[in-house]
Amino acid sequence: MNIYLEGVLAAMGINILLALSARAILATDRLSLGNAGFMAIGAYVSAYLTVSLGWDLYPAIAVGGSAAAAIGLLVGLPVLRLQGIYFVMGTLAFGEVVRTFFQNFEPTGGAYGMRGMFGTTLTMIYVFVAAFLVLFLALGRSRLGYVADALHDDDEAARSIGINVDLLRLLAFAWGGLIAGIAGALFAHYALYIESGNFNFLVSANAVLFVILGGVQTVWGAILGAVIFSLLPEGLRFLADWRLSAYGVILVGLMILRPEGILTRAMLRRLAGFFVRKP
Repeated sequence: MNIYLEGVLAAMGINILLALSARAILATDRLSLGNAGFMAIGAYVSAYLTVSLGWDLYPAIAVGGSAAAAIGLLVGLPVLRLQGIYFVMGTLAFGEVVRTFFQNFEPTGGAYGMRGMFGTTLTMIYVFVAAFLVLFLALGRSRLGYVADALHDDDEAARSIGINVDLLRLLAFAWGGLIAGIAGALFAHYALYIESGNFNFLVSANAVLFVILGGVQTVWGAILGAVIFSLLPEGLRFLADWRLSAYGVILVGLMILRPEGILTRAMLRRLAGFFVRKP
């Protein structure tokens, strides 16, 4: 496999993890634009552990992801009290605070960034993708998954039947932070160099875009969105300077034609019925 193709597939795997992290929060009817902040925490913490303290990669990834999850719990306590656009702006502010912090934090390189990380392989990225996919599918079929569906559809009705809405959203925020933190750790040790600009607002926006356009109703929609919109810019390279314009036109057209996303639960049921149908 050539280096270019491997790089595209690695970026796609990282994007899948980011889409899963965004969907973890969206599943509780909250839209977060702070996932880039969680990604930055996982990246810088794991990089500091491996480069400065000489840790092995896997423990560093685990600690980086756990640090992002812990910050998710702390930040979620005040931010989840906000509603609607105020919640979105609160998460956006969190992401920018984290980015600015690492831009000025000298132990991790400050504005010069951090280098010297290595060890992530393409296989490793997709092992994490597969592991989180299995976890999402298992949670979706569990009581917790049904509770999250009820919360997403109508939080007031969910409260009325005894569901602890605030706790569930807090756990979802931490769960999304864990996945984004691990994605950041994998990214740092694959890219070999990171700077605060790698974790700007567009990273969070793209993660949400993958989920919404792919289909928020199912985890497969988030994965499909990440795959399509990771590969699409590469497929449009032949348009040269018009590539981003064509990309934007496709996004707008898709939002108009498929406002519910490319993949829905009804479509999945039809596909499942087609493949299991007896001849």
